[in-house]
Amino acid sequence: MPVQGIGGLFFRATDPEALGEWYREHLGVGAGLAAEDAGEAREWCWMAQGGPVVFAPFKADTDYFAADKAFMLNLRVTALDEMLERLNAAGIAIETREEWDSPEAGRFARIHDPEGNAIELWELPPQ
Repeated sequence: MPVQGIGGLFFRATDPEALGEWYREHLGVGAGLAAEDAGEAREWCWMAQGGPVVFAPFKADTDYFAADKAFMLNLRVTALDEMLERLNAAGIAIETREEWDSPEAGRFARIHDPEGNAIELWELPPQ
């Protein structure tokens, strides 16, 4: 197959510059940044580590994320507890539910960006 992975995620924002800065500051995601061991940062790209990507359309009436949003961003993370401590210290509301976690899939937490977009944080299970 010619497709090798997701090349980008583009979405509308009321204030793209401020929202981009929020993602850079709190999640380390955005142009000019690189994840650990992902190569050198590039001006227009966020260099991410390879790994699993779930690509899954949901039913239109799902309650897994807000009905007024067309998407939910899922970010693979390491050291989820440490990240949640930093987000909490920054005043960012965090939601966790025991039913989201499983030994097979890993651990999950949910936050929202300043424009109300859901962001699911996913820590893979130990290998």
